[in-house]
Amino acid sequence: MENRKKVAFYTLGCKLNFSETSTIARSFNDEGFDRVDFEDVADIYVINTCSVTENADKQFKQVVKKAMKLNEKAFVAAVGCYAQLKPEELASVDGVDLVLGATEKFKITDYIHDLSKNDMGEVHSCEIAEADFYVGSYSIGDRTRAFLKVQDGCDYKCTYCTIPLARGISRSDALENVLKNAKEISAQNIREIVLTGVNIGDYGKGEFGNKKHEHTFLDLVQALDKVEGIERLRISSIEPNLLKNETIEFVSKSRTFVPHFHIPLQSGSNDILKLMKRRYLREVYIDRVNKIREVMPHACIGVDVIVGFPGETDEHFLETYHFLNDLDISYLHVFTYSERDNTEAVDMEGVVPSNVRAKRSKMLRGLSVKKRRAFYESQLGTNRTVLFESENKEGYIHGFTENYVKVKTPWNPELVNTLQEINLTKIDEDGSVRLKFLNKLAEA
Repeated sequence: MENRKKVAFYTLGCKLNFSETSTIARSFNDEGFDRVDFEDVADIYVINTCSVTENADKQFKQVVKKAMKLNEKAFVAAVGCYAQLKPEELASVDGVDLVLGATEKFKITDYIHDLSKNDMGEVHSCEIAEADFYVGSYSIGDRTRAFLKVQDGCDYKCTYCTIPLARGISRSDALENVLKNAKEISAQNIREIVLTGVNIGDYGKGEFGNKKHEHTFLDLVQALDKVEGIERLRISSIEPNLLKNETIEFVSKSRTFVPHFHIPLQSGSNDILKLMKRRYLREVYIDRVNKIREVMPHACIGVDVIVGFPGETDEHFLETYHFLNDLDISYLHVFTYSERDNTEAVDMEGVVPSNVRAKRSKMLRGLSVKKRRAFYESQLGTNRTVLFESENKEGYIHGFTENYVKVKTPWNPELVNTLQEINLTKIDEDGSVRLKFLNKLAEA
């Protein structure tokens, strides 16, 4: 009997990448490959790359080295955003055999004819204008929650961003297909689905290959809320100008959508927002946060912010700092600006020295710790529902409440992938929250 080949995957970057890696992995399974962990010896290692930050580029080389240490004869393939933007650069990395661009990555098994090592990586990468069709994806079997891709690409022209160059124009999955995928996921005993995409608030554009919106994002959430078997739905990052009051109000009354929003801000200075070519000013952001707090006082609100953008003076940075300090938000994701080729920002004046960027980043990360602590403290004494993860971390099991409070309790394998009614009791030294079970069975 022929030995089945083994394939392993490593994902850099966002939730969208995780959903696509999982879909690509299923295509290998259909071709008779066995999936193994990346830490195991495999015949093929597939690395799904990211190019949002400079650090992600460096990480790629480290991951290739790791694969080569595990099996120096293994075939290494690179896919994803960095593979589309700089295919030749990836192909030249020692150990890389195949590089596939934005449209080719979903047909990866068509490109793997024999697994012998190449002297130089073979490149198959389209012009990004050709990335105009939609490939649905979702992650399953990797975690207790699934990432469901509903949209891809972006028509925005933010001056710091390479994503439109890496993923092409904004386009959406057909609503019928999203609902089909959601039903498939819920049938696998997965409790929570996270909606993901590049610009999910733009959902509906390009749904059937045309530019107009067949459906809106609100249509999408309303339809998903009716799917039987889904217990939790979570919206990932959504642009403030596309997060409408009607959507916020619907989520507040929804059966399945949880009170958690992640809304990119990028800067609290209108001057910098204009340089970034963002499609809103800070006043719109305040309005979004106030609306959420009005209908869901207990909601978790996460914020993306970039520090060190060209032209950001000390005054601009302090404007951002004070803006965020005064805003009723729950945590920050802080990104240090890094120059990306083929963006407008790379040629802008007022370059911020790297040591200043690092200092500003540290200040905002400190503010994030303070904000998260304050949010967690506001939730103590309340009753919530927690979905427990599958990992045993030093004798504890962790999970997240519907409003994204991280909780911990002594390890109990029977709790894995279950939803439990709990009361939040106190904040632990590691920042997670201790709990009391409201269901006596769970305590037994």
